[in-house]
Amino acid sequence: MRELQKQLPAPLEQTRELDPLRESALGLVSTRSFPAIVGTADMMVKSAGVTLVGYEKIGSGYCTAIVRGKIADVRIAVEAGADTAEQFGQLISKVVLARPLPNLDAILPIGTRWNEMVQGNSYSRLSNLAIGLLETRGFPAMVGAADAMLKSADVQLAAYETIGDGLCTVIIRGSVADVAVAVEAGMYEAERIGDFNSLMVIPRPLEDLEKTLPVASCWIEQHKPLLMPINVKEKEKQAEKELVELPDLAKLPASNDAEKELVELPELKELPKQKEQQADP
Repeated sequence: MRELQKQLPAPLEQTRELDPLRESALGLVSTRSFPAIVGTADMMVKSAGVTLVGYEKIGSGYCTAIVRGKIADVRIAVEAGADTAEQFGQLISKVVLARPLPNLDAILPIGTRWNEMVQGNSYSRLSNLAIGLLETRGFPAMVGAADAMLKSADVQLAAYETIGDGLCTVIIRGSVADVAVAVEAGMYEAERIGDFNSLMVIPRPLEDLEKTLPVASCWIEQHKPLLMPINVKEKEKQAEKELVELPDLAKLPASNDAEKELVELPELKELPKQKEQQADP
């Protein structure tokens, strides 16, 4: 019995290590703008020790940022995110769940599997750069704003996002100064073409925010495995193993007498005299 009691706690500890967020709190903040939800998520991650799981977009422009962590940290993060969303005039709702049950984690997109799906085994060349987001109502306005931003400053077009209700967001990356100039130029162009909705500039995004933002495939560098030759033809193996037998030097035929004759070279001192004798008639 004592041996069984000692062995029982081990599986419980292993399950906790495999799923560290299983007993953590859950925090959600909802807005009606993609730049607003990204700015809200950035404030939530920077205000407390929480993990940004991802976003949930349900159409009509409604977006929700999802964070996990300790109860106290999640409460602080949700309040900070809600205040940020209220400043943008885009706050829809907020909620904090202390200990969500495993059934909730298994069905809803609120678990650690989202981070694994987004992160993958790739690296973006646009990492560690400032982020600029500009949202328009209508696709032509977004395309015109993107063109104006690329022409006005040294920025790169990373991706775009659509959340329904005609809302489209273009995402650019670059230095803080270039992103600020580009976003301003894109805003004026979007107002000229169609309907400008909102914008956001994030100078120093954290790693959690980097993992959740869309990035075009042209900027993603995937780790390529080193290819080594495994299967070699049998004939090539046999050819490598064959040894060439060298002849015995003692049994080689003797060289000809003509090859043994030495040619006597003239002395260098007599060479000029021969040239003078040849010159005189």
